[in-house]
Amino acid sequence: MSTEVSKPVLKNPVDSPISATIAQLQCNSLAGLVQNELERMILAGELPPGSKLTELTIATQLGVSRGPVREAFRMLDEAGLVRTEKNRGVFVRAIELDEALEIFELRAVMEMYIGRKLAETTTAAQVKPLRALVDAMDAAVKAGNAQDFHRHNLAFHDSLLQLVGNTKFEANYRRLTKELSLIRRKNLTVESMTVYTREHRQIVKAIAAHDTEAAGQAMFDHVMNSRERTLQNFSEQPVQPVPARKRAARAAVEA
Repeated sequence: MSTEVSKPVLKNPVDSPISATIAQLQCNSLAGLVQNELERMILAGELPPGSKLTELTIATQLGVSRGPVREAFRMLDEAGLVRTEKNRGVFVRAIELDEALEIFELRAVMEMYIGRKLAETTTAAQVKPLRALVDAMDAAVKAGNAQDFHRHNLAFHDSLLQLVGNTKFEANYRRLTKELSLIRRKNLTVESMTVYTREHRQIVKAIAAHDTEAAGQAMFDHVMNSRERTLQNFSEQPVQPVPARKRAARAAVEA
């Protein structure tokens, strides 16, 4: 009497836990790529504040399914670059002037810390690429190329942030700078870019000299001067002189 041995039933590979995990990882990876591309487009001004983003349009444009796009929208919402309105959709955020001014003030305090910290720790070898970035900004100004200036400016501040080496600080700083990018692009005129470049040189000079007070003050003034330009560009309100506000802010920081 023969006994027939039953063969194991093989599940569809698509239904296996491993396949499900791989599919999830692929979706997450694609979502990250979509997020990076949309973030680039937003910060470059290709998707201006108020633009409506639709899953189908973005998915078709980038050649992905709608799932990764939906996840990318969620991550961009958390990063403060888009807003999600119920029954209306997803829109690129428009930062109001009052909010931007508050962000500038908070960032100024953070920049002061960066300047002081780097003046204590930065080596001559680390200063060299910072000088190269300032030279690149200077060349962009002379060429009247605001796009290149903006790119080198971001790289300059990113390099300073990397040298600090504090991941928690970095995460909060990046969110603030990205939000400011939604409103700051009107500040990039030939005149303002020339001033920014000069301020950057002063920052590098103070860091290279290991002058903690001068480096911190140069970083603080750099941000507050940018705040002043933003106020002038977006508001008809009378402008308070920088030195008075600077003294008040310094007193609050050092209290």
